[in-house]
Amino acid sequence: MEGILLGAQALCNPMVLGALVFGVFVGLTVGAIPGINDSIAIAVLIPVTFGMNPFVALALLVGIYVASACGGSIPAILVEIPGTVSAMMTSNDGYPMTKKGQGGLALSLAMNSSFFGGISSALVLLFFAPILAQQALRVGPPEYFMLAVLGLSTVIGMASDNISKNLISMAFGLWLSTIGMSPQAGTERFTFGSYMLLDGIPLIPRMIGLFGVTSVLKIAESLKGVQNIEEMPRVDKVKLLEKSMVKRLLPTWLKSSLIGNIIGIIPGAGMSMAVFIAYNEAKRANKNLKFGEGEPIGVAAPEAANNAVVASSMVPLLSLGIPGNNTAALFIGALMIQGVRTGPMLFKENPTMSYLIILAFIVGNLIMLPMSFVYCNIFARPVLRLKQEILSGVVLVLCLTGAFAISNNLFQVGIAVVFGVIGYLFHKFKIPQSPLILASILGSMMESNWIQSMVFGNGNLMIFITRPISLFLIFASLFCFGVPLLRKFKERKETKATV
Repeated sequence: MEGILLGAQALCNPMVLGALVFGVFVGLTVGAIPGINDSIAIAVLIPVTFGMNPFVALALLVGIYVASACGGSIPAILVEIPGTVSAMMTSNDGYPMTKKGQGGLALSLAMNSSFFGGISSALVLLFFAPILAQQALRVGPPEYFMLAVLGLSTVIGMASDNISKNLISMAFGLWLSTIGMSPQAGTERFTFGSYMLLDGIPLIPRMIGLFGVTSVLKIAESLKGVQNIEEMPRVDKVKLLEKSMVKRLLPTWLKSSLIGNIIGIIPGAGMSMAVFIAYNEAKRANKNLKFGEGEPIGVAAPEAANNAVVASSMVPLLSLGIPGNNTAALFIGALMIQGVRTGPMLFKENPTMSYLIILAFIVGNLIMLPMSFVYCNIFARPVLRLKQEILSGVVLVLCLTGAFAISNNLFQVGIAVVFGVIGYLFHKFKIPQSPLILASILGSMMESNWIQSMVFGNGNLMIFITRPISLFLIFASLFCFGVPLLRKFKERKETKATV
């Protein structure tokens, strides 16, 4: 309770609260613009927050994260162009509703469902992150090493049909984490003679490149760029749903929010997986309904799920230092730039900061619901007409300026550009970025805890088996990695048998 009161006191500061409100508006905007998303916005703004009050900076970033998934449903429903990847499934039933003249109802469904999923994940963050951090203080290096292994195994195990590409991405990320000085021998590794790389590749310009610069290169891939939206249908007023509709959607909201929260807590799983699972589960539970033709549950399920991932993805980040998804990983950079380390000690050393972030997710969702109604009714149409080519130019300038501003060094700009090209090549060859990002962050954690474990166990690998928590994490890693592989092997075997 003491931590909650400290966080509430910090959040009640007018500047902090104002930053949260502004962040929610920005989140709705970046979500509503196809080609721009929360990851890009946060990556661009992290260097800007360097000179800000830490509480103001984090409230701004939390507001953007809270509202961007909700904003992505606006173009998905109105013009069948998902503003974010998480809104892909929303367009399946949202756009048919718009063609039937029910665009206002579809947007109302999306906004109300987003609020339900978002507030559920904020409560999960409030209750689970401090408890998990408290328990994490009782474990040692072997458990932390196996926890990192578990995080990487979930990414590989949950890969769809590109396990080899996920492995390539993860291996590249692990290699990146070894660049710099060896923590054990103190020798240089993969620095290529550059003293600028002795501390490794800096996180923030790396993220700016992977998210911001890569997005600009994607838009510039063709001369036409991203499709600009000129005409949109008129829609009814967006508002709170009627009680009868709420009663009808409540089972779907509960189930989809549960799916989203579970997926959000699992490192590397991401919103897309939660959205697909929730939509398919809604179809399975309602076989009598015609999904894809304008079914309200088809809008409610993915929207509740994608927003349920948002705050829950911060649970492993704040409590263990392991990001739940790509956007959560950006918060590591935001906290680092303010001199704060994530992990179990965060709640002990910075209780005000910890609970400010948690409470900002709760209040941000409470702000998002009424603001989303106003946004859809007033701002959505002019925002959707913004030229993507101009926006991409602005994003590129902000990315490079932000990378330079971190340390007033052109080397950081070069890092951003190089990783922008790497991200674009990953996109062209359909190699996922999530394993790269997670592995590059967890790699150094794995190495340091491996060294400490070997010192603690006198070089005996049995230390990982003789400790109960470590042994449990080994079995959990094998389960997360092996079960999906066995299922895919079985499916391929059945397919060959039928052929």
